[in-house]
Amino acid sequence: MPIKAVRGVRDILPAESPRWQRVEAAGRSVFEAYGYREIRLPLFERTELFARGIGEATDIVQKEMYTFEDRSGDSVTLRPEATASLLRAYIEHGFQVQPKPVRLYTMGPMFRYERPQAGRYRQFHQADVEALGETHPAVDAEVIAMLMDFFGALGLADRLELHVNSIGDAGTRPAYRARLLDYFAPRSGELCPECRGRLDRNPLRVLDCKTPGCQPVIEKAPSILDSLTAEAAEHFERVRACLDAMGIAYTVTPRLVRGLDYYVRTTFEVLTTELGAQNAVAGGGRYDGLIEQLGGPPDPGIGFAIGLERVVLLLGDEASAAAPVAVLIPLGDAALSRLLGIAREARRRGARVELGYGTRKLQRELERTNRLGAGFAVIVGDDELARGQALLREMKSGAQRGVPLEGLADELVGLAARPGAAR
Repeated sequence: MPIKAVRGVRDILPAESPRWQRVEAAGRSVFEAYGYREIRLPLFERTELFARGIGEATDIVQKEMYTFEDRSGDSVTLRPEATASLLRAYIEHGFQVQPKPVRLYTMGPMFRYERPQAGRYRQFHQADVEALGETHPAVDAEVIAMLMDFFGALGLADRLELHVNSIGDAGTRPAYRARLLDYFAPRSGELCPECRGRLDRNPLRVLDCKTPGCQPVIEKAPSILDSLTAEAAEHFERVRACLDAMGIAYTVTPRLVRGLDYYVRTTFEVLTTELGAQNAVAGGGRYDGLIEQLGGPPDPGIGFAIGLERVVLLLGDEASAAAPVAVLIPLGDAALSRLLGIAREARRRGARVELGYGTRKLQRELERTNRLGAGFAVIVGDDELARGQALLREMKSGAQRGVPLEGLADELVGLAARPGAAR
């Protein structure tokens, strides 16, 4: 019986890879234009890092982490998100002495034990971006602008909605917590068992529940914007003013709290209506006390994570696997010997070509050329070698012409530069 992939993980097949490459390239281009530098982080960390960084009461820490003891008896965890790992690196490698804000990004797989469904896997991929060491509201707005520019670079901005909120500061939380408890306590019977448990641990987390039965109760809950301190309210007002100055459309959503305990002040999400229940494609916020909580200096921070699987789903099939511009078909070993060097030269100059190995009959090679979607076949046999020419056949029309072997690499590079050379 063949061995299959573990439930909740999946292979990214060659037909999908161009969409992933396009998403990753757009991320690097946009982030680096804003001055962010890439950092590559380990896939697992000490369990304590995530327990302290994400929050003991979160579903991630309580239910979803892949945690195990290594051979030395240390408890380690496959990273469920990137922010805690990135901040650990920020502290460990002394980034706090660099000019502020320190701008970093990372991409790669994360791991959570969740129920697999479309757009949600147990191994999933995120792009994570953080701006560290600066509290100015313009930084919040600029981070959000960069996120929307990323989606704009992929042609997706018009299909997404940006939602923003403030969840206040340390002075906001006690008053708002009391208001939430006063509201939810007499209605606890209308909440799911999970939310009833959250009331004791962190009632703000009830607002993040996605269970349909809880939504009518949550929609009428008190707004946190009515409990903001004067300082938190001013910060949010200035963030919105900066977004307005950049012409960024957004909706203020007072019940947007995000799912992690470390957020303060600005929070935001990017939503779609095209992926069913998995409607959030990116989100983030400010976490001004988290670096200090992890043993570092009292540096503030703000960042976001993008769910790359969901972005790839939104792209659909528009970026399919690239077809070769031509298949080079040698008819015998002598022709293969000549075409090997020509194929290498064309590839080194950026032309995508396939090379046969002289073992198939011509008809089979032409059928293979069609299946690969190549625009042209290049046929070389003993007669062509004697004339110093290759036969170039356009697959769509069947038209053929001779091309000197000495200039064949140039011809292939020129064909590759033409729009629609591959079909």
